[in-house]
Order: sequence, then structure tokens, then C-alpha cells
Amino acid sequence: MKKYVIIGNGTAAVGCIEGIRTLDKDGKITVISAENHHIYSRPLISYYLEGKTDLQKMKYRGDGFYKDNGCNVIYGKTAVSIDPEKKTVTLDDGEKVDYDELCVAAGSRPFVPPFEGLETVTQKFGFMTLDDALSLEKALTNNSRVLIVGAGLIGLKCAEGIAERVKEITVCDLAGRVLSSILDDDCAPVVQRRLEDNGIKFLLSDSVVKFDGDKAYMKSGKTVEFDILVLAVGVRANSELVKQAGGEVNRGVIINEKSGTSIKNVYAAGDCAEGCDFLLGSNRVLAILPNAYMQGRAAGVNMAGGDAVYDNAMPMNSIGFFGLHIMTAGCYDGEMTEEKTEAGIKRFFEKDGYLRGFMIIGPTDRAGIYTSLIRNKTPLSEIDADFTKKVASSSIFSSEIRRKKFGGVV
Repeated sequence: MKKYVIIGNGTAAVGCIEGIRTLDKDGKITVISAENHHIYSRPLISYYLEGKTDLQKMKYRGDGFYKDNGCNVIYGKTAVSIDPEKKTVTLDDGEKVDYDELCVAAGSRPFVPPFEGLETVTQKFGFMTLDDALSLEKALTNNSRVLIVGAGLIGLKCAEGIAERVKEITVCDLAGRVLSSILDDDCAPVVQRRLEDNGIKFLLSDSVVKFDGDKAYMKSGKTVEFDILVLAVGVRANSELVKQAGGEVNRGVIINEKSGTSIKNVYAAGDCAEGCDFLLGSNRVLAILPNAYMQGRAAGVNMAGGDAVYDNAMPMNSIGFFGLHIMTAGCYDGEMTEEKTEAGIKRFFEKDGYLRGFMIIGPTDRAGIYTSLIRNKTPLSEIDADFTKKVASSSIFSSEIRRKKFGGVV
């Protein structure tokens, strides 16, 4: 009986488990979980604080998932080393776990800059895990003044999640716009205005120089007094285990299209992995949920002796703030065209006759059509591109493609 070990208990781990079980129904699967929680959907932690979901509904798979898939989960322990020759994983309590096939799905951790005086702050939190959200929830009061360092996805979702539970929120960021990694100078202000309309203040193109207790001194010379500090500056891939074991690592663990690493019988998936962005033709960390699942599933199938390939990964984000929906995908090189209405903005980026990327702020109905155009490299000359930019419709695809994608009679 084959022994499978998965380090991590997130979306990539679920993909890996389900991938293994497509081929091997009997092999022993051991999951090493640093957190003491059933698998949950991390993007929902802000909605938990907002009161829009609860701990049961946050579960990414049902209560019987592990039992139904014959998994042994080791909760509350961390893997500290991998021995590829002996095929063992050592845990933080000294226990060793044997494997025949290993998947590292260890995720990422917050990046905390070396702020002067950070140790003097009374209450400081991250916002990446359920434990972070539960700890933050205990500290919040109606009179809390919150400073969030970071105007990216994590920081802004935190702001939305706690907006109705605190007195005031200030978000600062060294970048000159919110969501600087996915929105441009024209689209970002639209999102910022929606956040400001809901009481959130911003200090952009500004950064903390030092903390003195619960006071932040900014580069601009301003000071911000707060009761609670949330650090959401960025994340770093947890790639050290593979690096220490002799594996190839860059910003993340380098993987091929089968989720394999440079170490035999060792795979990696999710936020700790660096795979190929098929649009750019080069490796990068794509820390998004669909990517984590598909990398994990490919790893699981291949660990079980199959032949799975995930070779069309690309950046994608679908988020919302106070009812304003945002969807982005692909890359933003090439010629930009825009469709602007009272309902919102659509920006498309074309190059060499293909759609390369898009930004949508406002209604995102059927935006998956645009994602399909990018992923399938559909020549724009084969469709009514001008009409499609205005109205996303499956009718742009051939009958054969529609049957494959959507099923039924077309």
C-alpha cells in the first residue's frame, strides 16, 4: 500500500487528496496541518468578521471529507524537515512520518518589514488565517481605531470585514493606489472611492517610519494613533523545507507542469509553489485559490501513478467591496480598449490578435467567457470581438466547444 504525505491543509491539499483518489482508492494519505481546523476557505475570513458566514459554512469540504477519503490528519504540528533519501518528514515534536510520495502544500506567511518600534505596539495582528480572524475579533470594539498597513487584497478585505464593528479605519500603503498589483491608475480610484464612501480612510504613497506604542509616525510627517494594528504588507512562500532538502527554489518552490519539484517523489502546489504562467512563458507564484487546487490535483494524480498536466495557469482575481464587484485576469501588455457605462468599466488588453487580459469593475456576469478566450488562445478574428466586449455571451463559441464547455443541446 502506497504512503502519501501532504504538508499543509489548504486548497492545494484538497486538490491533491482528490487527485490521488481518482486512481488510488486504498493508499494511506497523511495530512500534516499546522492549524487546528478542518479545511476552510481562506477568502471567507473577512466575511466571517462581517457576519455574512459562519465557521460551518466556511468549510471548503464537508465534515466527512477526510474520513470519506481515508485520510489521517495530524493537527497542530509543523513539518520542520524533509529527508529525500530516507523519505521521511520530521515534525516539530520530533515525530517522523514516512512517505512514498510527498506533496508540499505549505502555503505562505505574512511578510513583516522590520519596522522600528513594532515590538511596542499593544495589539497587532495578521490577516491570513482563521486564527488571525478569531484573534482580531476578540480585540475589536465599537471604539477601536484600526490602522491597516497594506492596501492590497488582504488589507482591503480586512477593512471591509471590520468596517461596521469599529470606530475608524486608516489604511496606508507605500504604493500610490489601492490594489496596485491588479488595477491601474484609472481603475483603482473607482474602488478607493467605494471604500471611502464606507468610512475607510487612506494614506497612500506613504509608509510607517516607526511605531511608538500605539502611534505610527509616517514618512510624510503625519502621525496615526490607533488601538489595533493589522499588518497586511504582503506574503512570502513557505519554500524553506524544499530548499533545505536540496530542491530548486526561487520566490517559491520551482515546479513543472506536473507539479513535480527537482526532488524525486516530491511535489509542490499552491501558494508555496512557483509554476509557469502560460501567458508570460515564465515561472511565477500565482497565489490564487483555483491555481492552488489545480496544481494540487495534478500533483495527486501524478503521485498515484497517473499523468496529469496543469499548463495553462494565469493570474485571476474575483473580489468585491461593499457591493462593487471586480474581476481581473491575464496580463496587461498590448493594446488597451475600454467599454465604459454607468454600470462600470471593462478594460481589455490585446496583443497579436489575442485577448491577453482584462479588468472589470462593476457587473461581472459571464466574465468567465473572457477568461476562456485568454486561456484557450482564441483568435479574436474568429469572433465578433467588439460585440463580445460589450456583452459576454457563450454564442461566440462554436457548437462543438459549447457542448464541451456547457453540455446539453446547443
